[in-house]
Amino acid sequence: MIRSMTGFGKATLELEDKTINVEIRSLNSKGADISLRLSSGLRNYELELRNDISKQLERGKIDLSIYIESKKAETPVEINIELAKAYHDQLKNLAIELNEPIGDALTQVLKFPDVLKSERKETDENEWKQIKQCVNEAIVQLNNFRDMEGLSLKKDFEERLNKIGNCLEEIKILDLIRINAIKDRIRNNIEDVLGKGKIDENRFEQELIYYVEKLDINEEKVRLKTHLDYFIETCNEVAPGRKLNFISQEIGREINTIGSKANDAPMQKLVVLMKDELEKIKEQANNVL
Repeated sequence: MIRSMTGFGKATLELEDKTINVEIRSLNSKGADISLRLSSGLRNYELELRNDISKQLERGKIDLSIYIESKKAETPVEINIELAKAYHDQLKNLAIELNEPIGDALTQVLKFPDVLKSERKETDENEWKQIKQCVNEAIVQLNNFRDMEGLSLKKDFEERLNKIGNCLEEIKILDLIRINAIKDRIRNNIEDVLGKGKIDENRFEQELIYYVEKLDINEEKVRLKTHLDYFIETCNEVAPGRKLNFISQEIGREINTIGSKANDAPMQKLVVLMKDELEKIKEQANNVL
């Protein structure tokens, strides 16, 4: 079953002193493009997170955010009092030396390096195991979302491929009429120039075969039908996104060749319809895992 690369998942973990909120979303991408938004206490686990996400989600532009909400009041920063005093004394001495007012020295001191420092506690292993389980729950939700999107994609593929197949059947009917019409048109044109009864039938047949062979689309019709069937079969494989893109290219190649050989207005209209459906298929195939 095909799976979309688009998805969203969310999970929450309630701990004694904090609430952990995990959100993960993904969009289509050629590879695994993973972006993490973590608190500083989880930085040690960033590589582990990336590896787990890559294994479980394979491909996509993936954004993971872990928000930690504290349930108790905490001082987010500490002031290095000794260092602040030293800076303040230096400012006072400088003001005296220059005979200038010291002004709002305290504000200036707080901007100096290392006066304010954040005390962030690292997440312990026990807490990390719980957070990791919460992340996995969000990933499961995202994959469920991807599966639902995949069902919609497959249905859309089947409808559009059927439309291309119907156009192909119409082309097969028109092709029989087209070849006979081409033969009659060539004969009439030659007779208009040479006159009736003056055509060398043997030479005419040889030239006609050569010309008709250039316009023959039997091989293209067979290959196109094969590619359409193969596309549907491939949808049942695991992670067929790249393969579906390749098959789409082959379908496009056969449609273009039929269009270039058609030399027939009704067939050209059908070719345009097939191209339109194929472009929509290609857009959707880019979103398949």
